[in-house]
Amino acid sequence: MSSSPKFYFGADYYPEHWPEERWSEDAWLMKEAGFNIVRLAEFAWARMEPCEGQFDFDWLDRAIGVLSTQGIQIVLGTPTASPPPWLMAKSPDLFLVEANGVRRTYGLRREYCPSHPLYRQHTERIVTAMAQRFKDNPSVIGWQIDNELGDRCYCDTCRAEFQNWLRKKYQTLDNLNLRWGTIFWGHTYSDWSQIPVPLTTALPNTPSHNPGLALDYRRFMSDTYCAYQKQQIDILRQHYPQHFITHNLMGFGYGQLNYFDLAANLDHVSWDIYPRHQWEMKAEVDPARAALSGDSMRGLKKQNYWVMEQQSGGGGWENLAVTPKPGELRLWTYQSIAHGADAVVYFRWRSARYGTEQYWLGILDHHGIPGRRYTEVLRVGKELQKIANLIAGSQIKPQIAIMQSYDTRFAFQVQPNNPRFGYENYIQDIYRGFYNNNIPVDIISEDDPLLGYRVVIVPAMYILSDKTAVNLEKYASAGGIVVFTPRTGVKDDFNAVINMKLPGLVTSMCGIEIEECISMPVDRDNQVRFTLPELEGCFPTHALADVIESKGAEVVAHHTQDFYSKKPAATIHLFKKGRVIYIGVMGESAFYDAVARWISGLAGIESLLSTPAGIEVTERWQGEQRLLFVLNHREQSQNIQLDSTYTSLLDDQTLSGEVQIESFGVLILTP
Repeated sequence: MSSSPKFYFGADYYPEHWPEERWSEDAWLMKEAGFNIVRLAEFAWARMEPCEGQFDFDWLDRAIGVLSTQGIQIVLGTPTASPPPWLMAKSPDLFLVEANGVRRTYGLRREYCPSHPLYRQHTERIVTAMAQRFKDNPSVIGWQIDNELGDRCYCDTCRAEFQNWLRKKYQTLDNLNLRWGTIFWGHTYSDWSQIPVPLTTALPNTPSHNPGLALDYRRFMSDTYCAYQKQQIDILRQHYPQHFITHNLMGFGYGQLNYFDLAANLDHVSWDIYPRHQWEMKAEVDPARAALSGDSMRGLKKQNYWVMEQQSGGGGWENLAVTPKPGELRLWTYQSIAHGADAVVYFRWRSARYGTEQYWLGILDHHGIPGRRYTEVLRVGKELQKIANLIAGSQIKPQIAIMQSYDTRFAFQVQPNNPRFGYENYIQDIYRGFYNNNIPVDIISEDDPLLGYRVVIVPAMYILSDKTAVNLEKYASAGGIVVFTPRTGVKDDFNAVINMKLPGLVTSMCGIEIEECISMPVDRDNQVRFTLPELEGCFPTHALADVIESKGAEVVAHHTQDFYSKKPAATIHLFKKGRVIYIGVMGESAFYDAVARWISGLAGIESLLSTPAGIEVTERWQGEQRLLFVLNHREQSQNIQLDSTYTSLLDDQTLSGEVQIESFGVLILTP
């Protein structure tokens, strides 16, 4: 892999969908747009191996050759997300079984069981064949494993593998029965083969499985996909020690895999971003959602990422998604870059005339004639040619971190606790408070080092391990600010409720005990009133709340209604050199905006720039040079007040004072 940073810009291309005589024109148009990279072949298994054991890579060689004549390099995708019909016809057991017990059939993609030994065998063969064929091709610089890994399987093969996984983890059935508490309902297991997978049913209000079993099955399936990915990585590394290997993840919102684990063996993370798609036919795009995904993907390896699929048109299958407006594709591209992208690859080059994704539009429409979207991408390409060397490898350096836990995500999937609570949405709400105030944030795991952050926010850390508690205690002791929220420390590593008062393992550092946890009705809210000048007035609260008893902490807020009115709702505890804040309520957007300003003020962290609503500001650093990204997510032009004199890198203007940003406009500024 090259040690010198380079910015990559391109598209996902499917030459197998188009007549070969068209390829040269496509390659020329790509070069004109400033492209230097394409992804190929991730769905082309049937073309590369039309019959078992008979490989045809000649067409792919020719396509790579045509692209390389225009200076375009290649990321090859292993094609295992879309197996050929001849393979899946071998056995019905190859198909994934859904949580409701229904087995998938052929016709979509990702229909396979990731545990099945026959599928693993054919995976090894196709990946090895590709590796051997292209190992000496200088145009191939990297690989993408599969495509958007993650659907859980509940088949008999996975059940047997799950039982083996449990045997390794727990060693004895006595230990498993103890940790899961199987004495409840008399579910004590006397043989490993008795342990089921947590199938659901179509019946309403069906209780979930034993929480320990349900959590462990989610961990097992995550481990299974990590192992499946590693099988392919090992083959490629044997042939391509100099190439990068990545996988295209699906952002913060996807919760079926532990992305920290999945990212561990990758050279860098890639991810797919679609601000507008058919499943959300809304007029307005939520830019904070994309921002959180970018920051969480950057946080998986604490390094910059690639966008392997950047939306380039309306994204739809059965329906046409809301059409991106002029300027939005450019805006979304720069938002990805602002949050850490060192490559942007659009999905897709040309809209497909056939198949399920006929309405998932590309840079070119079905007819292949350049139009508005191509012109917009062309503009971005010309701009990037000016600034790519400055952007590539530049770093983002937040001083605030939000800690997320996949064990906690999985546990809340089993037991959401309240119909109005969702762990992912809760983190999004907290993140949005900092986003709205233009304060950068890192998204970290419970195992990450905390040195270097001034504030670590720990939302609803439902499963809290001894290791995490000790890590947070050391951080606070050394002068850090830690912020906890309701549902902290409720469960142990086995998804059993702890045998102590909440917040459990962090009770001492918080200086409180939870007198009672409140689950609110879905049709009735409460309010919280702070006694701090920075948080004046009352804020609505909902879903879950804690009634706090101080054990040395300063009470800074009270509930205002219901039987726990006037009871403590939030505290600050001076803990050695640091401070520990416990906010025992869940609120609305205005609440988190105010809390973000308050916490940042305590830590001495200022907003990057004060701007009107709809203007996002973030920054990257190229060494000591600051790159300030200012993005207008509104359809109307807006004015901002700059705090200094800057050079606009996209047009070489000198800017200061009041500046107007056009509809969906972008400024990249340096002092």
